[in-house]
Amino acid sequence: MKNFLKKPNEKIFGLKELDRDTLIFRVLPRFLLEILRKYFRLEVTGVENIPRRGPVILAPNHSGYSGFDAFLLGHIVQQEAKRVPRVLTHHFWFLTETTAIPATKMGFTEATYENGLNALKKGNAIVLFPEGEQGNFKPTSERYQLQEFKRGFVRMALEAQCPIVPVVILGAEETHINLKKLKFTKFLRGSVIPLPLNILPLPAKWRIRFLPPITLPYKPNKVDDSELVHEIAQDMQEKLQQAIEEALHDRGNPFI
Repeated sequence: MKNFLKKPNEKIFGLKELDRDTLIFRVLPRFLLEILRKYFRLEVTGVENIPRRGPVILAPNHSGYSGFDAFLLGHIVQQEAKRVPRVLTHHFWFLTETTAIPATKMGFTEATYENGLNALKKGNAIVLFPEGEQGNFKPTSERYQLQEFKRGFVRMALEAQCPIVPVVILGAEETHINLKKLKFTKFLRGSVIPLPLNILPLPAKWRIRFLPPITLPYKPNKVDDSELVHEIAQDMQEKLQQAIEEALHDRGNPFI
């Protein structure tokens, strides 16, 4: 089963000869992502900060409720760094076979600690959003304000002894406007969903910046040191927040 992010060894000719799965889960997504890249006038910097081999955690800010940031980031990593990242995504994708099968074929992996660690131990790059759904579904009134980082990505980095590459993504907040974050307490305890203003994406200009990799100077046995893990996560959040604010200052009007 081929991942839609994966670049084929040969160019694809003769679409009539391709099977249905290849067309739907490999050719069409790559085509649509290239359209989005041009529509958003995407600028990418810092690609040289992505290690070309070995396990690595790409840790971006999460926003825009639609998941476009996950799709585009995975696509850019494949195109620019020539790596096929495992994108850890919301468990809602895997509640039924109807959504789980296409999600798996498109390279998504359910966002669990075990799945992330297994991918890293196999030498893969993973995309992991430390804010989780709280960042993705926060209202636009709180745009670019990082929500509290979960600590799982720090423990993964310690246990797998791999670097973390923070990633700044600008544009998703303006592309999809979220009015409110709705919390479920009865049927889906602890879950949140967005209340969107628009479905069609607005033509905001996107920027993706890969920051220098951070290698934690600790051994795997520190994975159970809750105080240390919490401190590292907070430090990572502060550094990414500062980088976001600097990038926003340099960007100016997001639609020009």
